[in-house]
Amino acid sequence: MLGIIGAMEIEVQALYERMTDVEIQTVAGMEFHKGVLEGLEVVAVRSGIGKVNAGICSQILVDRYQVNAIVNTGVAGSLKKEINIGDIVLSTVAVQHDVDAGGFGYPAGEIPQMGIKEFPADETLLELARACCKEANPDIQIFTGRVASGDQFIDSKEKKQWIHDTFDACCTEMEGAAIAQAAYLNHVPYLIIRAISDKADDSAHMDYGEFEAKAAEHSVKLVTAMAKRLSA
Repeated sequence: MLGIIGAMEIEVQALYERMTDVEIQTVAGMEFHKGVLEGLEVVAVRSGIGKVNAGICSQILVDRYQVNAIVNTGVAGSLKKEINIGDIVLSTVAVQHDVDAGGFGYPAGEIPQMGIKEFPADETLLELARACCKEANPDIQIFTGRVASGDQFIDSKEKKQWIHDTFDACCTEMEGAAIAQAAYLNHVPYLIIRAISDKADDSAHMDYGEFEAKAAEHSVKLVTAMAKRLSA
């Protein structure tokens, strides 16, 4: 069974509408929609915004639904000039840009005593997503690389530049690395799919509202195509 997490309603509502045989259960204030998407058994859920919500949601998917993989779908801010609004970023690894234990000698982003700084995505899911995206969204660019997550909406050039320079990340958002950490600890494959809604700079507030829906649509198309391929 595949777990699908989106932080906001706009990121999962279209998936709910495509599902059949749906059973809804509320756990920790989150509605888990268990059903069938393109022939594949899935559990889709809106986690809410931020790393804590995302981590809790991931653990529920593992404990209660025994998912064998987790896909995180949604929107993000671009950190690289060649990645434009509407494009898709697929994670190779995920890191938490707001973790700072430098006083204990740890590099930026590394959680103390974990022994790992970045959480690698599943290569099989990554290659599947890359192939499906070319079919589902032929009009946009696809990028693979590092996703940087933190409990901050990035809307300044200075902060954007720092995250880019420190982590060499493709995009920034608020949930993915927490889902990646939960998946890593539970030995469950994961992949982050992010459609770009803004440039994570001083124009972010203006861009986000205008392009959020279109970006989310690209993510939904990709996840649906992946489900169809996995069910076959």
